[in-house]
Formats: sequence, C-alpha cells, structure tokens
Amino acid sequence: MAPEDKNASVGGGGQDNEPKLAISASRQFNNWIAEQGLSIGFTTYQAGKVFLIGLRDEERLSIEERTLSRCMGMAVSGNSLWVSSLYQIWRFENVVPEGKAHDDYDRIFVPKVSYVTGDCDVHDLGIDADGRLVFVNTLFGCLATTSETHSFQPLWQPHFISQLAAEDRCHLNGMAMVDGRPKFVTAVSQSDVADGWRDRRGDGGIVIDVGSNEIVVGGLSMPHSPRFYDGKLWLLDSGTGYFGYVDQEKGVFERVTFCPGYLRGMSFHGHFAVVGLSKQRGNRTFSGLALDEGLRERDADPRCGLHVIDLRTGDVVHWMRVEGVIEELYDVVLMPGVRRPTAIGFVSDEIRRVISVAPEEGSL
Repeated sequence: MAPEDKNASVGGGGQDNEPKLAISASRQFNNWIAEQGLSIGFTTYQAGKVFLIGLRDEERLSIEERTLSRCMGMAVSGNSLWVSSLYQIWRFENVVPEGKAHDDYDRIFVPKVSYVTGDCDVHDLGIDADGRLVFVNTLFGCLATTSETHSFQPLWQPHFISQLAAEDRCHLNGMAMVDGRPKFVTAVSQSDVADGWRDRRGDGGIVIDVGSNEIVVGGLSMPHSPRFYDGKLWLLDSGTGYFGYVDQEKGVFERVTFCPGYLRGMSFHGHFAVVGLSKQRGNRTFSGLALDEGLRERDADPRCGLHVIDLRTGDVVHWMRVEGVIEELYDVVLMPGVRRPTAIGFVSDEIRRVISVAPEEGSL
C-alpha cells in the first residue's frame, strides 16, 4: 500500500475552483530530505518553470518556483546554478555566505550571466574540470560550449553525423561527466537525416563513448539522463519506463526499477537515486512505446513527479507528485548541504534590491 499524502501545496484556483498546481509527497518524504540534508531542483519546460524544493521546517516543504521559458538542463557547481532556456543559458550565483541565512533561505540564487545561444534545443548541462560549461546541443547533434562571439562552440559530434546542421538528426540529449570530462552521451537513434530519430523511437536508442566514439549499448527506447555514479553508468530508458544501468562488459542495459511515467532527469546521493517522471504527451512522439504496455500490465496511470529509488533494493521508497497544470519534467539536481533554496526572478523588485559586493583584491 502506498503511504498516505502528508502535505500538499496548491497554486491559485482557476475556473470551477480547480487547482492550477498541486504538489504532494509520500508520508516520509520530508523526513528523508531532512535526514539526507539536501534540497532538490527540477525543471519543466512544458510550463517554463524552475522549482527549488527544500524544508521550511520538519512538517512543511518549501516550494519555490521561477519562470524561465522552456527551461531544461540544470547543473550545480559550487555556488553556481546553471539552467538552459529557450534561447539562453543562465548562470545563477548564490549570494548567501556559507553558514548564514537570509529570510530563512540558506541559498539565494541571483541571475548573473546569460549566454545567448539561439534556439538550439539545449538539453543536459555539465561543468568540466576547468570550470567550463559543456552542453548537449540537440538541434545540431553535438556537444558544445559557450562562445563570446557566436551562438556556441562545437566540441564533439557522433561519428555517424556527417555535418553540423540545425536538423535534430539523432536527438542527442543526455551527457554523463566522468572525472570532470564528458564521457557518455545518449541519442534516440543513429539517424543522419533531418528529424530521422522519430522513426527509431522504439529501439534505436544508443549510448556512445565520447572518447572512442564507439556505441556502448544499443536497442534502447528514447534513453535520457546518463549519469556515472559509484562506478556504474546509470540510465533512464524512457520509452520503456525503466531505470537501470549499463553493463559495459556485456554491452547490455540492466533494468532495475519500472516507474509509471516517461523518465527524464536523474541525480544521486548516498544509496539513493532521484528520478523525474512525466506524463506522455498526446502526440506521435510519445505514443506507441513499450511504456504504454507496461502501464497497462500494472493497471497504472502515468504520473508527473519524482521517485526516490533505493539503489540497494530497487524499491521506490519515497515519492513526490506534481499535478494540475504541470505534466512534464526534464532535469533533476540535488543540492547536498542546502536546507531551503530560492532564486531571484526577473519581474519582481527583488532583482533591483539584492546587491552583493565582491571582496576587494588590490586596487587601481
């Protein structure tokens, strides 16, 4: 039996008093966040929102959201929070000193730098060992970094992509960093024609080793969010609904846990994985996948939210549901050591009034 809902936060009502947004969690979800000493961030490009989840106290979640058009990839590095959006990549910087709090927030992320990339359909983000931003440029099918003078600087592309073109040929989408370098990427297909990936959604998915340009595993269904953790390459096989890992010696994907939703976004802490679930869109891209049959077999409806998976057992030990106007998530990040984060938006007066001064280093 699933644990009962302990708390919920409901947004403003619409017609017929229906909630625009409702967030609920399993009975011990708050306790788990407190015990682990972390907070959670996730994006929904469908609604254009960045959410930061922490704790007000032991009984109540802190739920902060900011609007960022078509936000997708997220990355946390030190005091920096990176988020991709429709045609920009933003760097937010925490202005609260370590060990301090302001208005009960121990992290206040303020937008500091924006790189205008154009609409490149930027997916996963990562920060390499040199502090450089690396991102998945899905429209052009390559890994890229920012440029001071251009939309982006290409860094790498799969061997089967014959040229850089704004055609989303293979739907390159996910990236796993290892030792501060991009090591693995996911793609929905090996197509080298415009929009060719849509014809290979069922079993054309692959993982590629960036260094060797070799295919590590194939036969996947719309894979996302590769992450290297505790010596394993973890993966979301989104089209089937399975969380699992890649056995690199055998070249196979080992299924661990079925989740009732289209999986995207994953982060790890201790012996837990936190994965994002989405409802499938009512169009051809998300229909006719093995996930549909998996849901029917389990008499389950697709859901939007987060699942906390115990890596030792594969059990879903905690969950959070997002219902109402939001039906899709993209990325998920964890922030260890952070109790209650927030971010400054672009519309309110806060962005005018929050001013931080860098320490002096020398003089003119």
